[in-house]
Amino acid sequence: MRSFWQFEASWISGLLLVALLAGKVSGAYLAAFTGALALYLLRHILHLYRLLAWLRSGKRKMPLGSGLWEEIYYLLYRLMRRNKRRKKRLLHMLERFQTATAALPDATVVLGVRNEIIWFNDAAITLLGLRKSDVGQQVINLVRFPQFVEFLRQPQPHTQLDSVDIASPVLMDARLQVRIVPYGEGLRLLVAQDVTQLRFMERVRSDFVANVSHELRTPLTVLKGYLETLEDAQEQMPRRYFQIFKRMNEQTRRMQYLIDDLLMLTRLESDHKPRSEDVPVPDILREICDETALMKEEHAPISLEIATQAHITGDKSLLYSAFSNLIVNALKYTPAQGRITVRWLQDEIGLRMEVEDNGPGIAVEHLPRITERFYRVEIGGVSNKDGTGLGLAIVKHVLSRHNAELRIRSKPGEGSCFGCYFLH
Repeated sequence: MRSFWQFEASWISGLLLVALLAGKVSGAYLAAFTGALALYLLRHILHLYRLLAWLRSGKRKMPLGSGLWEEIYYLLYRLMRRNKRRKKRLLHMLERFQTATAALPDATVVLGVRNEIIWFNDAAITLLGLRKSDVGQQVINLVRFPQFVEFLRQPQPHTQLDSVDIASPVLMDARLQVRIVPYGEGLRLLVAQDVTQLRFMERVRSDFVANVSHELRTPLTVLKGYLETLEDAQEQMPRRYFQIFKRMNEQTRRMQYLIDDLLMLTRLESDHKPRSEDVPVPDILREICDETALMKEEHAPISLEIATQAHITGDKSLLYSAFSNLIVNALKYTPAQGRITVRWLQDEIGLRMEVEDNGPGIAVEHLPRITERFYRVEIGGVSNKDGTGLGLAIVKHVLSRHNAELRIRSKPGEGSCFGCYFLH
């Protein structure tokens, strides 16, 4: 760095010396120094012109210069080479990304800020019917399903769990699951997966469960009727037989509850939409709490806190079942000397129903799976196993039908809180 500044300083010193000698000879010092200054400026203007011409031409060869301008040319040349190498790396990465994405079986479309198509892979041609000429077009003009348009226009940001099922625009009887993943500055990645076989298997499973449950109901009802008749005749049979029939009746009743829950889950998972009616949640909670007070078994007392009289719109019978499941679960796992609090309140988020207890609590590793079918948590000191393992699965499905969420807070030894959030 010192050398080019030294060259520049010596160049200026030489001009000043020549101007001084010329002024001494001619006696016009002002004109001599003005000429030296004009010569110095002319040199810089000449190099600026060369720099501009070089930048415009895009040539790799660096212009010749001296002193300060040699350093400027060199630094710009090095910056241009560095940017060129970076551009090559980016292009190579982009090519690798496009090659990898093109090989995916899922349709992948890059969308701009106005939902215009920037790029798509070969699977998008097969599943969505896109063509090369569609680049630059808005995707909602090509995929016109109302639910897809509504999903695409919903407020940002999307999460990986957000998705919508639509029919394929080109494949008959094919179902696509569409996800939107935001990335970059205003860009979004649309991923459409063919879930035709998956939805078919889900429908087969649902139909199988429904059919088996229906077929089991009739023989189970007959068996239950005979067992109840035998229980009524307990005075005419040996004591040991009565205990056997009593256990059989209990298991028959448990199987009846299981079948009823399976049928409800099947109904919730079908395309059946819940009824839209006024649901007086405070009255429902009072009714459930009053019914639990009549239970024969000893249980923890329930405290009901109604902070708002607000109603919601939905299916009253389904919501009654969901709330009842949560309260009965709290009764099962909370000792008689414990306490249970049921709340109905409203805040800036929306309406919320909570069931809080000070029972044994649930370990954190079980919380993500506790709403799965038949998932049971072994809790020390609790021997109650009368449940079917479907209660929380039913609660989750009922709430999802009402655009609500089930949120669970729990800590071993400190109790649990199950909240039904009805968001605005």
